[in-house]
Amino acid sequence: MAHGTRIRRFLTSAPVALVLCLASTTIAAAEPSFPGQTWEMPGASPPEGWSAEHLQIAENRVETTRPTGVFVVQDGRVVAAWGEVARTVNVRSIRKSVLSALLGIGVAESRIDLNRTLGELRIDDNEPRLTLAEKEATIRQLLMSRSGIYHGAIYDGYGLAPRPARGSHAPGAFWYYNEWDFNALGTIYTRLTGDSIFEAFDRRIARPTGMEDYQADRDGRLVYDSVSQHPAYVMLLSARDLARLGLLYLNDGAWAGTQILASSWVKESTKRWSDTAVGLGYGYMWWEIPSGRGLAGGGFAALGLGGQALAVIPSKRLVVAQTADRSDSPAEITASHFFELLRLIVAASPKE
Repeated sequence: MAHGTRIRRFLTSAPVALVLCLASTTIAAAEPSFPGQTWEMPGASPPEGWSAEHLQIAENRVETTRPTGVFVVQDGRVVAAWGEVARTVNVRSIRKSVLSALLGIGVAESRIDLNRTLGELRIDDNEPRLTLAEKEATIRQLLMSRSGIYHGAIYDGYGLAPRPARGSHAPGAFWYYNEWDFNALGTIYTRLTGDSIFEAFDRRIARPTGMEDYQADRDGRLVYDSVSQHPAYVMLLSARDLARLGLLYLNDGAWAGTQILASSWVKESTKRWSDTAVGLGYGYMWWEIPSGRGLAGGGFAALGLGGQALAVIPSKRLVVAQTADRSDSPAEITASHFFELLRLIVAASPKE
């Protein structure tokens, strides 16, 4: 199927079912722990219960694929840090999961109603303009990548399936990984809140969680093109800052006693709302890793082209962040490389 084949070029060079053979054992629940102003780095020996031998295998894998940085955290404590974990990198489609978090804050504050339609919001685009039927799409349907709007978009065509024909699917009826939806959500967020995405992320998430490397005026920019009115919102993040976002989600939106995201939003946005051709589910701009593939209880991930990845494995209390600048690696890193590394990391983690 063309749709599935093209998506695989973006997500993985091997079937996800083969790369998600992660260990199914769990660890006992522990009191959540959070880093202070900076992470406390691990010593020469791995944390208690972790296998030094298996961690070395994982590190060898990193040395082969050469991503920019990999940061491994369990219950808020650093297990391993490989590469340049403080260097900010264009995390590509992880930007969408970041915006999902900001939209969740807007929903909690009653500034955003997911059931409002594009027509009500007066959202349109360049010629050929949106039809009346397309304007019936809701914010929620855009979050699910189910708008049914197949207008040209900035960053469209990066290894994804060809756009369906305009009007071929009604809003809500069909899942298609749609850059138009993602970019239009940036416009909607800014219009409804009056906030810049980059400054809002700094104020509402980065600073409250203590991110060390992100600077809103340096690490965020809008990209415009005549194909669409709705710009893409490019973000640069470091692996260790991504890990703080993952830790926030691991703890249901809470950080050191402060509820930054509603726990209901974390659950709603990371659950499977749509099936995809590659074995992962899709939520509100987050990917769902299903259970039943060697991973007890499943998990969720933010994924970007070229090996950008943030995975949260609740059953292991584990967060793994990876950044990958194309200039650092001898070959393009795919999601399958990341999932293979994730499998090795889980194999090294403490057993029940």
